[in-house]
Amino acid sequence: MSVLRNDWKTNEIESLFNLPFNDLIFKSHTIHRANFNPNEVQISTLLSIKTGACPEDCSYCSQSSKNDTGLERERLLELQEVISAASEAKENGATRFCMGAAWRNPTDKSLDKVIDMIKAVKEMGMETCVTLGMLEESQAKKLKEVGLDYYNHNLDTSPEFYGTVISTRTYQDRLDTLSNVRDAGINVCSGGILGMGETRRDRARLLQELANLPQAPESVPINDLVQVKGTPLDGIDKLDPFEFIRTIAVARILMPTSYVRLSAGRTEMNDEMQALCFFAGANSMFYGDRLLTTDNPEESDDQKLFSRLDIQAEKGGKLDVDTLKEKQIA
Repeated sequence: MSVLRNDWKTNEIESLFNLPFNDLIFKSHTIHRANFNPNEVQISTLLSIKTGACPEDCSYCSQSSKNDTGLERERLLELQEVISAASEAKENGATRFCMGAAWRNPTDKSLDKVIDMIKAVKEMGMETCVTLGMLEESQAKKLKEVGLDYYNHNLDTSPEFYGTVISTRTYQDRLDTLSNVRDAGINVCSGGILGMGETRRDRARLLQELANLPQAPESVPINDLVQVKGTPLDGIDKLDPFEFIRTIAVARILMPTSYVRLSAGRTEMNDEMQALCFFAGANSMFYGDRLLTTDNPEESDDQKLFSRLDIQAEKGGKLDVDTLKEKQIA
């Protein structure tokens, strides 16, 4: 028997990755079933509220001002535009509405406008999540005061591989933002991107960093790189689908009470691959035909897949982490 841990060693995690595929998936599904309804998936919708002209140089990103992707810079959306999008998302079954802005970090003036959006979405009865870049301690506290449910800030990859992907902010900058969010009492949403040329050890180290935080993120988005023309990572060899599924499984084992989310890259996943991801422990997904600036499957396609798999959309409500912490996991 084992309990929730934040002392995972790299060699332990690599040993999980190296298990025969069936053994790994059986182990992760057993843990998943002990903590969640295996036939429910939490649905989130993501809206870009401010697109383009980001000063960061992330090698994967279409919104970086350093990458010539042809993406037009757009203003911050008006409040009513956000309300309309959130209303449509709720009608389509989303229980959480996520808003992303292409900033290095928000100014206090910009943050006030986002706060109005958070208030409006919460009044509609939806959970709220924002991703706005780096966040200061005082800003995190302001977001908590208005009831923000989740803050997303991905670690992206391992500390060792990080510098080959991004140079304009450090790994510690990202960890500091996560610390500010956690200290403010906001749920943490943090994951990474696979298929950027990293090794299996890098994938193990990414999951190690997440699982070994003082408290694991409540939500862990796992992205499969969407290659965008004009970015340095366009044309890189694609990750083997089974390696992606293995990463989902290991994330479930390391973070048994977290929601593990299928995020970017689902347009290139067939139904069979997504079904295996759900069996391996993924139980959250982005819903809607756009993820910030990249394509996502149509809602109707997801509805058909759910029907074929007899999967239901989770009705909403936060994970009772305190209760699950006391639960022994085989």
